[in-house]
Amino acid sequence: MRAALLLFLIAWNGDASAAAYPGRFATIGTHRLYYEILGTGPPVVLLHGGASTIRDTFHFQMDFLAAHHKVIGIEQRGHGHSPDTPGPLSYSGMVEDTAALLKQLKVANADVIGFSDGAILSLMLGIRYPELVRRIVASGANLEPHGLTSRSYLDTVNTRTGAGPADNRRSLGNFDEKLRQLWLHHPTAEELNPAMLQTLHRPVLVMSGDNDEVQLEHTLLIYRSLPDARLWILPGTAHSTFGSRPQWVNPVLQSFLDGD
Repeated sequence: MRAALLLFLIAWNGDASAAAYPGRFATIGTHRLYYEILGTGPPVVLLHGGASTIRDTFHFQMDFLAAHHKVIGIEQRGHGHSPDTPGPLSYSGMVEDTAALLKQLKVANADVIGFSDGAILSLMLGIRYPELVRRIVASGANLEPHGLTSRSYLDTVNTRTGAGPADNRRSLGNFDEKLRQLWLHHPTAEELNPAMLQTLHRPVLVMSGDNDEVQLEHTLLIYRSLPDARLWILPGTAHSTFGSRPQWVNPVLQSFLDGD
């Protein structure tokens, strides 16, 4: 989610095209979503951070997980290869897109790994569609905007940034404003709250850096609200847990996913 703004997204090759990537598109309602599938085995769904892409967020995890799992990476509308759609961006819309795509792919009982915005989506997916989810890893989630340590950077969103190949870029001042509105006002209590988390009867690994953009107290609230949760606070680590600490994260991911 927010970390991608701090990194100002991926530096894409100006000659890149969708054909250069191993993914495909699915039609969900009236729009298209890009996704990639790697490996074989039990399904693992990857949900990227906001203003980011599958391979930006999970660069160090995709091949590692694909050695023993069927990895399904999804790019949400307006991100990466997935075209933007009219109207505001919402967590509810993205989680419904995710559920619809998984059903279309006949994927159920999957492990779901989410970062930042993707972590929010992973928790919402488990609450709304428990039949689709076996286990969840959620790193850098927040239940409300005030769970963030600071919102000042939202007022300085770079309207020239973009997430996607050159031939798929849109007029991003508008999309950046959608992201800004999403992060300033969501998730709301109607979308996600501690009472909802109490209904999520799936094992959840709650992750955060000790210098995360999400307040530690807020991460603890999420952890304590879940019926079956593990907590891992990574020392000396900011928001980008998957990108900055793969040597720590990957073995723990595998251990958690291998659990009964």
